[in-house]
Amino acid sequence: MPYLVLVSRTFQHKYQQLPNALRNQIKKSLGELKENPFTSRLKCDIKLLKDTHPKKYRVRVGDYRIICSIIKKEVRIIDLLKRELGYGRIE
Repeated sequence: MPYLVLVSRTFQHKYQQLPNALRNQIKKSLGELKENPFTSRLKCDIKLLKDTHPKKYRVRVGDYRIICSIIKKEVRIIDLLKRELGYGRIE
């Protein structure tokens, strides 16, 4: 059974400001999260972020990072960050 992917308004706002090519890459990565949001694979590099509560994951897409949490059968997309910004404000 596939996971449900929900996106925050913060993510939506940042996503709309990106170029079309990058938006297409991100869209493909989000589609991959529907099948299995825990395992990294080609075109979908997933990693657990340390010391976060509740547990959060990052998905790498080029120079951007998608921050998400997984609760039951829902993948909640929290934020979209440029790689240079780091994860300092993620708790």
